[in-house]
Amino acid sequence: MTIRIGTSERAGTFNSQGLALKTIFEKHKSLKPIDVLESNSASIENASRLHAGEIEFGFMASNWIGRAKNGEAPFVQPIDIRMVAPMNAGPMFFITRSDSGIYSVSGLRGRRVAVGMEASGMVQHAHNIFGVLGMAFSDFTPLYLDFAAGAQALAAGEVDAQFQCPIPNQVMTDLAARVDLRILPYGAGELEALMQAVSYYRPTIMRKGAIRGLDADTPQLAVVNVLATHARMPEPMVHDAVAEILSNAEELGRLNRLFAGVAELFKPLRSQGSAALEFGGVKLHPGALRAYREAGLLS
Repeated sequence: MTIRIGTSERAGTFNSQGLALKTIFEKHKSLKPIDVLESNSASIENASRLHAGEIEFGFMASNWIGRAKNGEAPFVQPIDIRMVAPMNAGPMFFITRSDSGIYSVSGLRGRRVAVGMEASGMVQHAHNIFGVLGMAFSDFTPLYLDFAAGAQALAAGEVDAQFQCPIPNQVMTDLAARVDLRILPYGAGELEALMQAVSYYRPTIMRKGAIRGLDADTPQLAVVNVLATHARMPEPMVHDAVAEILSNAEELGRLNRLFAGVAELFKPLRSQGSAALEFGGVKLHPGALRAYREAGLLS
């Protein structure tokens, strides 16, 4: 049986992570062959593919997984989705040209901001962030552009800022190579307020030198991206997948920098139990639960 993993567009972050998973999964005889499938709408399409039985595993951002379970828009019906494992905590951040005169996220009031495609998860995150900061989309001019188009608009001076995630990503790397940029920080207490308001956000540090122009460690917001499956998936398959992820965490980080530090995302299981990974109320698959117990992460 071929195990199919739904990812993102070619060279997208989920796609590159899926290829790394393929490398480690195919070391286990029960987890091969692996087929890494591209997706035009990532989280949304992968959840729908799980429902239709077109894939066995799918990458999703954790802000979509509860919506899929509940059948909330854009999903037309509830999906019997299950959590497998966290994949990374990707920083989300606002960038501006270094000559813009904008020095904080709250300084975007009245500005032109590329926030992502209109139906994307990025726009959902932008609503969350600005809402907690006491701003509405009417307080600035949102432009609904994908990452590449938004970066081009910023370089051309057609927008004042862009909402980006995560690093490394090729669009961000290319943009930083040709434009002097500033990563916008949050004001005192703002990140803490965001963590309290939204359960699937985590604090992260964008390290000095991670991209050109980042001259100091900068606290930012991160969203947890996950590997999901369907309730119908066989327990042994999901167990073996999680066991391989846990035992190859360091190797995953070598294969793809997006996996660096993935082992840290499992540690809350020890103190919070399974709820630590059940984003949006989506339960861990029984196979995943067994693998976490065997690894000593759950009692």
